[in-house]
Amino acid sequence: MDCVRCKSSNKVKRGIVKGRQRYTCKDCGYNYTVERKSNSKPCLMKRQALELYLEGMGFRSIGRFLEVSHVSVYNWIKSFGGEIERIRSDQKIKVVEMDEMHTYTGSKKTVSGPGLLLIDMAKGSSIAYLATEG
Repeated sequence: MDCVRCKSSNKVKRGIVKGRQRYTCKDCGYNYTVERKSNSKPCLMKRQALELYLEGMGFRSIGRFLEVSHVSVYNWIKSFGGEIERIRSDQKIKVVEMDEMHTYTGSKKTVSGPGLLLIDMAKGSSIAYLATEG
Protein backbone atom coordinates (compact mmCIF):
# COMPACT_ATOMS: atom_id res chain seq x y z
CA MET A 1 0.00 0.00 0.00
CA ASP A 2 1.31 3.41 -0.96
CA CYS A 3 1.50 6.41 1.35
CA VAL A 4 -1.89 8.02 1.90
CA ARG A 5 -0.46 11.55 1.87
CA CYS A 6 2.20 11.61 -0.90
CA LYS A 7 1.43 8.34 -2.76
CA SER A 8 5.05 7.18 -2.43
CA SER A 9 5.81 3.47 -2.26
CA ASN A 10 8.99 4.13 -0.24
CA LYS A 11 7.95 2.91 3.25
CA VAL A 12 9.14 0.97 6.31
CA LYS A 13 7.22 -1.15 8.78
CA ARG A 14 6.65 0.43 12.22
CA GLY A 15 4.92 -2.31 14.23
CA ILE A 16 1.36 -3.48 14.60
CA VAL A 17 -1.44 -1.35 16.08
CA LYS A 18 -4.81 -2.97 16.95
CA GLY A 19 -4.04 -5.94 14.72
CA ARG A 20 -3.07 -3.85 11.68
CA GLN A 21 0.40 -3.30 10.20
CA ARG A 22 1.65 0.25 10.67
CA TYR A 23 3.96 1.93 8.13
CA THR A 24 6.02 5.14 7.98
CA CYS A 25 6.62 6.86 4.65
CA LYS A 26 10.36 7.51 4.10
CA ASP A 27 9.66 10.50 1.88
CA CYS A 28 7.19 12.56 3.95
CA GLY A 29 7.41 10.84 7.37
CA TYR A 30 3.66 10.18 7.56
CA ASN A 31 2.50 7.21 9.70
CA TYR A 32 -0.40 5.12 8.38
CA THR A 33 -1.96 1.68 8.68
CA VAL A 34 -3.39 -0.67 6.09
CA GLU A 35 -7.04 -1.71 6.11
CA ARG A 36 -7.97 -5.01 7.68
CA LYS A 37 -8.87 -7.84 5.37
CA SER A 38 -12.45 -8.88 5.87
CA ASN A 39 -12.59 -12.60 6.58
CA SER A 40 -16.14 -12.66 7.91
CA LYS A 41 -18.73 -14.93 6.38
CA PRO A 42 -21.71 -13.52 4.48
CA CYS A 43 -24.84 -12.65 6.43
CA LEU A 44 -26.77 -15.15 4.33
CA MET A 45 -24.64 -18.00 5.70
CA LYS A 46 -25.17 -16.80 9.27
CA ARG A 47 -28.92 -16.58 8.68
CA GLN A 48 -28.90 -20.12 7.24
CA ALA A 49 -27.04 -21.33 10.34
CA LEU A 50 -29.73 -19.77 12.54
CA GLU A 51 -32.52 -21.40 10.53
CA LEU A 52 -30.82 -24.81 10.74
CA TYR A 53 -30.38 -24.36 14.49
CA LEU A 54 -34.07 -23.53 14.93
CA GLU A 55 -34.90 -26.65 12.91
CA GLY A 56 -33.04 -28.73 15.50
CA MET A 57 -29.57 -29.28 14.02
CA GLY A 58 -26.58 -29.17 16.36
CA PHE A 59 -23.64 -26.78 16.13
CA ARG A 60 -21.24 -29.42 14.80
CA SER A 61 -23.73 -30.64 12.17
CA ILE A 62 -24.33 -27.09 10.99
CA GLY A 63 -20.59 -26.48 10.86
CA ARG A 64 -20.04 -29.57 8.72
CA PHE A 65 -22.93 -28.63 6.43
CA LEU A 66 -21.77 -25.01 5.93
CA GLU A 67 -18.06 -25.98 6.00
CA VAL A 68 -17.20 -23.66 8.89
CA SER A 69 -16.06 -24.19 12.47
CA HIS A 70 -18.70 -25.27 15.00
CA VAL A 71 -17.33 -22.55 17.29
CA SER A 72 -18.19 -19.94 14.64
CA VAL A 73 -21.71 -21.35 14.40
CA TYR A 74 -22.04 -21.14 18.20
CA ASN A 75 -20.89 -17.50 18.19
CA TRP A 76 -23.32 -16.59 15.38
CA ILE A 77 -26.27 -18.18 17.21
CA LYS A 78 -25.23 -16.48 20.45
CA SER A 79 -25.09 -13.08 18.73
CA PHE A 80 -28.55 -13.61 17.22
CA GLY A 81 -29.84 -14.48 20.69
CA GLY A 82 -28.56 -11.18 22.02
CA GLU A 83 -30.52 -9.30 19.36
CA ILE A 84 -33.86 -10.99 20.14
CA GLU A 85 -34.68 -8.60 23.00
CA ARG A 86 -34.26 -5.66 20.62
CA ILE A 87 -36.66 -7.04 17.99
CA ARG A 88 -39.12 -8.84 20.28
CA SER A 89 -42.75 -7.83 19.84
CA ASP A 90 -44.85 -6.73 22.82
CA GLN A 91 -47.98 -8.24 21.26
CA LYS A 92 -49.47 -11.30 22.95
CA ILE A 93 -49.49 -14.52 20.95
CA LYS A 94 -53.09 -15.28 20.00
CA VAL A 95 -52.88 -18.37 17.76
CA VAL A 96 -50.42 -21.18 18.34
CA GLU A 97 -50.08 -24.25 16.16
CA MET A 98 -48.07 -27.18 17.48
CA ASP A 99 -47.40 -30.59 16.08
CA GLU A 100 -45.52 -33.05 18.32
CA MET A 101 -43.29 -30.37 19.80
CA HIS A 102 -42.88 -32.06 23.22
CA THR A 103 -42.24 -35.53 24.60
CA TYR A 104 -44.01 -37.65 27.20
CA THR A 105 -42.54 -39.66 30.09
CA GLY A 106 -44.43 -42.79 31.11
CA SER A 107 -47.86 -41.66 30.01
CA LYS A 108 -49.33 -38.70 28.15
CA LYS A 109 -50.29 -37.05 31.43
CA THR A 110 -46.68 -36.23 32.34
CA VAL A 111 -44.91 -33.72 30.11
CA SER A 112 -41.14 -33.61 30.50
CA GLY A 113 -38.66 -30.98 29.42
CA PRO A 114 -38.19 -27.27 30.12
CA GLY A 115 -41.16 -26.15 28.03
CA LEU A 116 -42.63 -25.83 24.58
CA LEU A 117 -41.11 -23.93 21.65
CA LEU A 118 -43.46 -21.29 20.22
CA ILE A 119 -42.87 -19.33 17.02
CA ASP A 120 -44.19 -15.74 16.79
CA MET A 121 -44.88 -14.65 13.22
CA ALA A 122 -46.11 -11.11 14.03
CA LYS A 123 -43.37 -9.06 12.35
CA GLY A 124 -42.80 -11.29 9.32
CA SER A 125 -39.82 -13.15 10.78
CA SER A 126 -39.82 -16.17 13.02
CA ILE A 127 -38.66 -15.45 16.55
CA ALA A 128 -38.57 -18.38 18.92
CA TYR A 129 -40.12 -18.03 22.36
CA LEU A 130 -39.96 -20.60 25.11
CA ALA A 131 -43.16 -20.94 27.08
CA THR A 132 -43.21 -23.17 30.12
CA GLU A 133 -46.21 -25.33 30.74
CA GLY A 134 -47.97 -24.70 34.02
